[in-house]
Amino acid sequence: MISLQASDFELFGLPVAFALERSQLDLQWKSLQREAHPDRFASQGAASQRVAMQWSVRINEAYNRLKDPLKRAAYLCELHGAAVNAENNTSMPPAFLMQQMEWREALDDCKALKNLDTKITALEALLDEVDASHAQVLAQAAHLMDADHNFSAAVGQVRALMFIEKFAQEVQHGLDACT
Repeated sequence: MISLQASDFELFGLPVAFALERSQLDLQWKSLQREAHPDRFASQGAASQRVAMQWSVRINEAYNRLKDPLKRAAYLCELHGAAVNAENNTSMPPAFLMQQMEWREALDDCKALKNLDTKITALEALLDEVDASHAQVLAQAAHLMDADHNFSAAVGQVRALMFIEKFAQEVQHGLDACT
């Protein structure tokens, strides 16, 4: 029997790697949830149901962490002793900061547009650019983790992804406000 303290990868029987097959993760999640569902332990008393509930919560937490690429990347770095520390360490390379400033200015320019169609087109273009950057940084992080096993370097990419995802949400919010 696997311990509640097992890694998410151990719990799901997956290799410890960034790349994973989402369909395999989903199938394993369903299987684990069936095994741990508290209703299966209804005849075994309250203590067994509490343990089953703990397992169910643990399985869901692991699933949510593994299915999200950013959370999975941060978790992998942490597992390999490379803490992301996003709350305490916000320093980023100057080129990344310049890109962030340019995007912020572009977002402000989009918001200032009076014509709704022009505003939507500009916001969509900005979101496309941000999404392309996200995909590129995610690919770099994946390579650093799975090919190079350089989790210290991957931390910088994970932190960049956090900034990019937050900004993408702001742009999406701007688009949503237009419709």
